[in-house]
Amino acid sequence: MNRYLGKDFVVKSSVGHIRDLPVGGKTADPKARAAEAARTRKLSKEEQATYKEARARTQLVRRMGVNPDSDWQAEYEILPGKEKVVEELVRLARTADTVYLATDLDREGEAIAWHLRETIGGDPARYRRVVFNEITRKAIQDAFASPGELDMNRVNAQQARRFLDRVVGFELSPLLWNKVARGLSAGRVQSVAVRLVVEREREIRAFVPEEYWEAFADLDRAGGKDRQRFQVVREGDAAFRPVSKTQADGAVARLRGQSFTVREREDRPTRTRPSAPFITSTLQQAASTWLGFSVKKTMTLAQRLYEAGYITYMRT
Repeated sequence: MNRYLGKDFVVKSSVGHIRDLPVGGKTADPKARAAEAARTRKLSKEEQATYKEARARTQLVRRMGVNPDSDWQAEYEILPGKEKVVEELVRLARTADTVYLATDLDREGEAIAWHLRETIGGDPARYRRVVFNEITRKAIQDAFASPGELDMNRVNAQQARRFLDRVVGFELSPLLWNKVARGLSAGRVQSVAVRLVVEREREIRAFVPEEYWEAFADLDRAGGKDRQRFQVVREGDAAFRPVSKTQADGAVARLRGQSFTVREREDRPTRTRPSAPFITSTLQQAASTWLGFSVKKTMTLAQRLYEAGYITYMRT
């Protein structure tokens, strides 16, 4: 991108997300815990039960990093290992007249841009948003020629998804531990996926197989040329569907030694359209079916192709 934009621009990468909800619990101060225990000993049993319930809720909200009981207030933290990246970005932005946020054009990219703006700080008016779906000279120069603003609807959509990840996982997993077994986990996506798998498995187990047979005839033209295979689909006015080997053998016996005539032929024009461009899911399906690639390998290769300017953005 530096090559396309020129020497007036400094291009730096955040290497993905720089900020997120807490990724681990914080160790409590031993002195504070001792003082808290001393206070609770003075409470009645009813007061202790109420206090423990409130404390458990407070600890859960602290671990989640988002409080559903307080207008979904979130506590974001710099991700471990991203401290030096953030320091460099803050230092470079301090002397820049304009900061262009050129993250990916999906909701995750929009959220990364918002977190960068919030973390770097300074006058919000100096931040501009640029989006492009291919890394080519024309696409990048066009994007920087007409920058826009952050799309807060996309940012909020990403935050809603992230909050639900935490709330569903943190609220439901302990319920599974109490009701089913320790170590189980619930999730916004995985719990729904498990239900779909279970429902499908129940349908499979409830299925009652029915025996049926098919018959085929390999027929030649007069003179023994151009052999073609035909399937028997009707016998008289009824569909041909033997339900036992005896019925199938009887049908084959009736067919042997008969002569067959093409009574009617119908030609229809057909038109084949090219496949639609890949979206993320169809790209992954095709790579798995044709090449045996895992999802991770497919997206890693697609990312490299995108960064090299060979394909358009692959998460659409």
